[in-house]
Amino acid sequence: MKFEGKIVENKLNKRLKEIEKEKDIKFSNTQKVLLTIEGSITAILDVLYGKVSIFTLSRHFEKANQDTSELVNIDEGEEINYREVIIHRRGQPLIYALSLIVLDRCKEEAHQDIIDGEIPLGKVLKKHKVESRREIQHIYIEKPDATLRELFKTSEDFITRNYIVIENDEITIWTKESFPISYFSDKM
Repeated sequence: MKFEGKIVENKLNKRLKEIEKEKDIKFSNTQKVLLTIEGSITAILDVLYGKVSIFTLSRHFEKANQDTSELVNIDEGEEINYREVIIHRRGQPLIYALSLIVLDRCKEEAHQDIIDGEIPLGKVLKKHKVESRREIQHIYIEKPDATLRELFKTSEDFITRNYIVIENDEITIWTKESFPISYFSDKM
C-alpha cells in the first residue's frame, strides 16, 4: 500500500531550519522537541532525566508596563504575577523560565498554586484541569544576560522560545524559556 497525501508545512520546523542555517548549527532531536512542544516542557524533562525540580528565583505582583501589557494583552497598570524559575535536576540548572501571568484570567482554583510558585505552570494547569492551549510565538538564539551567565556558569549563546497560554480565548500566561545552546545536544 502506498500512502499519499498533502504535506503540511510546519512553521516551527521551518524556523528551526532557518536558525540552523543562520548560525551554522545543528539542533539535536531533544532540542527540537523542547523548542516546539506545545505541552509541558517539565513533563518532557521528567521523562528524559527522571524527576526534575523547580527553584523560584523571583515571584511577585507588579503593574504591567507598556512592554508587559502588550505581551499578555492587558492595559498598562493592570496587575500581573511575575514569576522567574529554574527547572533543575539535583541542582544542575536545565531551563530558565520567566512567566507573566494574568491571574484574574486563570481558573480560580489554580490561583494559590500559581502564587506559591512551587509547581511548574504546566503541572498547575494539569492539576486543575485547565482547558487551555499553548501557542509558540518565537524561537531564537540570544546572548545571555548577567543573570543567565551566573546561573548556568556559561557565556555561550542561549536558545530561547516564547509562548502564550490561552484560556477562554484570552492570554493568561506569557512565558520565555531559555537554555544554553550546548544543553540537550548530542554532545551533552
